[in-house]
Amino acid sequence: MAAETKIVEDATKAAEASGGLPQLDFSTWSSQIFWLVISFGLLYLVLWRIILPRIGAGISERGDRIADDLDVASQMQKEAEEASIAYERVLANAKAKAHNIAETTRKSVDADIAAEVETAEASFAKKQVVADERIRDIRREALSNIDNVAKDAISAILAKFGNVKTTAAETNSAISKLKS
Repeated sequence: MAAETKIVEDATKAAEASGGLPQLDFSTWSSQIFWLVISFGLLYLVLWRIILPRIGAGISERGDRIADDLDVASQMQKEAEEASIAYERVLANAKAKAHNIAETTRKSVDADIAAEVETAEASFAKKQVVADERIRDIRREALSNIDNVAKDAISAILAKFGNVKTTAAETNSAISKLKS
């Protein structure tokens, strides 16, 4: 241990004697430059062969993934636009079908209503004809009976107010004169 202590003391005295930084001692520069070249050479080899290829591969992989994602997004956007167009087409077809069904139904209902109205009008016309015939029959019957009623009324009036008795021939003659 004494030998080691002597070495350390000698190195300390030498350092104190030089009075500066050991890196700036020109006597050790050749070994420092040698180890500097070796260190940077190894660093360069490690960067060139290991680290930079991995970084480049990562960047390339990321770029490829981004490009693939953009392609997929573009394809999905096209599919969405096609789906939207197909939806609009189906919606337009459905609206057209609904309009056609509504129009067909309206025409069918209008035709049914027209048929019902025509049937009702025909029924009404038949009832009108029957009613007109009945009114004519009643009128004819009333007109045929009016002569008898008039005869009876005239005979009753003359008998009541004038105390005159008339025969059926005299009453018929008076009614005939009134009619003409």
